[in-house]
Amino acid sequence: MQPSVSPEIRVRRFAARADLDRALAERLASAATATASAIMLSGGTTPGPAFALAAARGVRAAPGLRVLYSDERQVPSTSAASNYHLSQPLLAALALPAQQVLRVRTELPLADAAQDYAERLQGLLDGKVRIRLGLLGLGADGHTASLFTSADLAAARQHLAISVQRPDGRSAVTVTPDFLAQVDEILFVVAGADKAPALKRLNARDPTLTAWRAVARAAQVQVWADPDAWPP
Repeated sequence: MQPSVSPEIRVRRFAARADLDRALAERLASAATATASAIMLSGGTTPGPAFALAAARGVRAAPGLRVLYSDERQVPSTSAASNYHLSQPLLAALALPAQQVLRVRTELPLADAAQDYAERLQGLLDGKVRIRLGLLGLGADGHTASLFTSADLAAARQHLAISVQRPDGRSAVTVTPDFLAQVDEILFVVAGADKAPALKRLNARDPTLTAWRAVARAAQVQVWADPDAWPP
C-alpha cells in the first residue's frame, strides 16, 4: 500500500568511503536472505565496490530471490556501460537461475525492451513478490535511475518502465515512480563532492528535484553518503 504522506528521508553519513562500501555489502547480503523477495540494483560506479565485496564475502541467496535493475543503457549486456555487466560479481556469487535475474533485454529494439521489462515487472508484482530493497544513485544534476527531467516523469505516469533519451546521448530503459512506490525500502547510495548540492536538495525534499519526485510516494527512503557527499 502506498503511503498517504511523503516519506521522511533518513541520512546515514559515513566517515570514509570504505565504510560505506562495507555497510552496503552487508545490507545486500542481508536482503538476499529474505525468501520470496527481490532486490533492485542501481548502476553507475558507486555501488560496484560493494557488489564485489559482497561477492568476496560469499553472499548467498534465499530460495526464490529475484534481482532487477533500476535502469539500463541500451548497450550490449557485456558492455562496460551496462549496469547488468557491473553486477556480474554479485550475480556470480548469488548463483541465481537465469529466470530470476530480471535484466533489461537490450538486444531488443528500445521500445520493445521497455515494454518487455514493464511486463516482467508487472509479473513480479502480480506474483506478490516483495521488492524489499531498491538501490538508487543520485546524479549531480539531481536525476535518479534514468529519470532526468519533468518530461521523463510525465511520460512515466501509469507505467512501470519506460524508454528515455538520456542527456549523454544514450538511450535507456528505466523504472518509474509508479514502480518505486512498490519498493519497501529505497536506498540512495551517494558518493563524491559533486553530488553534495543535489543531496542537500534531496534531503530537503525539494519539489523541483527529479530524484525526490521519483520517490515521493515510496514507503521508506534512506540515503547513505560518503564524507565527500555529506561530511559526517
